Amino acid sequence: MAETIVSGMAGRYATALFELADETGAIDSVKADLDRLSAMVAESPDLARLVKSPVFTADEQLKAITAILEKAEISGLAGNFVKLVAKNRRLFAIPKMIADYAALVAAKRGETTAKVTVAAPLSDTHLATLKEALAHQTGKDVSLDVTVDPSILGGLIVKLGSRMVDASLKTKLNSIRHAMKEVR
Repeated sequence: MAETIVSGMAGRYATALFELADETGAIDSVKADLDRLSAMVAESPDLARLVKSPVFTADEQLKAITAILEKAEISGLAGNFVKLVAKNRRLFAIPKMIADYAALVAAKRGETTAKVTVAAPLSDTHLATLKEALAHQTGKDVSLDVTVDPSILGGLIVKLGSRMVDASLKTKLNSIRHAMKEVR
């Protein structure tokens, strides 16, 4: 886990939660609950506003998030963690805390995540081939975080850790345009 570095306030919270979940054998259940909460925040503009807005007091955020957690049946360690975060006026950082927790879980399992940007959705065959190639390259199990961005025109951009491969058509066209300007 030494190679996965989470830092800052969100990293400290995520590390504390991870260590507590590891001690109690609840890593997977906490991750599932946090993933569910993360999806809820992504799908609901009102919930995202509650999480990010400094206008709400700590008590208002705590009451609202407690009701949301109960309705979503998120309790135990994950529920208590989110309530503590709200009580401490750190709810704005919960998305980063969830991402850092997921990174710590992946590191413990020997997994890594590649951020892939494509111009159009990839077929299951292409996803499997890409995943296999990245796993062969890293020697780890690789999960893909795929984003569709039509502005890259074609090809793909893969970011794995500190390495990035930009094989997008947009970048290739820009480099040709730049090379043609130098010739003049």
